[in-house]
Amino acid sequence: MNGNRRAVEPADVKSATVAFVIIGRNEGSRLAGCIKSVLHETNVAVYVDSGSVDRSKELARQHGLAVVDLDPALPFTAARARNAGAAWMVEHCPDLQYLHFIDGDCELVPGWLDKAMETMRAEPDLASVCGRRRERSPETSPYNQLCDEEWNTAVGLAKTCGGDALFRIRPFLEVKGFSEDLIAGEEPDLCHRIRLNGWKIRRIGVDMTIHDAAMTRFGQWWQRCRRSGYATAEAFARRGSHDPRLAREVISNTFWALPILWPLWPLLWLRVYLRGGSLQASFITLGKLPHLQGQIDYWRHHRSLIEYK
Repeated sequence: MNGNRRAVEPADVKSATVAFVIIGRNEGSRLAGCIKSVLHETNVAVYVDSGSVDRSKELARQHGLAVVDLDPALPFTAARARNAGAAWMVEHCPDLQYLHFIDGDCELVPGWLDKAMETMRAEPDLASVCGRRRERSPETSPYNQLCDEEWNTAVGLAKTCGGDALFRIRPFLEVKGFSEDLIAGEEPDLCHRIRLNGWKIRRIGVDMTIHDAAMTRFGQWWQRCRRSGYATAEAFARRGSHDPRLAREVISNTFWALPILWPLWPLLWLRVYLRGGSLQASFITLGKLPHLQGQIDYWRHHRSLIEYK
């Protein structure tokens, strides 16, 4: 975990068994909502900032949170931020057993933590519990609606969780946390390594967080898909031998993005339409292009943070 951090210590964290790590970068009013929702459940939380130029750090301190300010000399990644927050909590909370990560553009749903803790205590072999992340304004744009549908993953044992999730601290520390060099796709990578150690991930049918993608422009959607393509290519390179699905995704993105196959896009559109409707069909089909762009970025060793906000 990254050791380059500065923090302000709250007075009452030493005996905590569950704590929150909030990460953010220029989230503004969204961060205020996130912090307030967490403080409604517990005051044991730390905020990790990745080079914000707004008032994010000041805002967190005004709410009484410790602030971890990442060194800008190293590349910013969500993985690095979460690890820094986890390291701070482990150092300052000797009795810590559970750690909940939440992104600064999300708000915690009241009552979620109790449900998640209940699930953790009932299943000692669970490493992580996640729930339903919902989009704040899915009606605002088709891009927000697509995000909301993306969050609706299957309930039950899962291969991975997202950026918002409750973790048992032991399995998290066993694998040394997130891989800090990943600019995207750090959660599936972490969960893969945790599952190799014999632990399980569970998604329960309970609302967990409200997310604010705030995507109103086509270019934002394109960048988000490009980041996803990058993550898919890197995941295939790292653990493709363990997950045949990754090879299928890489091949599909490459195959359908070839100009010679564009006349066959109506067939692809129809196949997706029969499973998920016209919105899914249209954007999954068109999304082959930015996904391939992201894959090419990875293959060309083009490493820089891909942001869509």
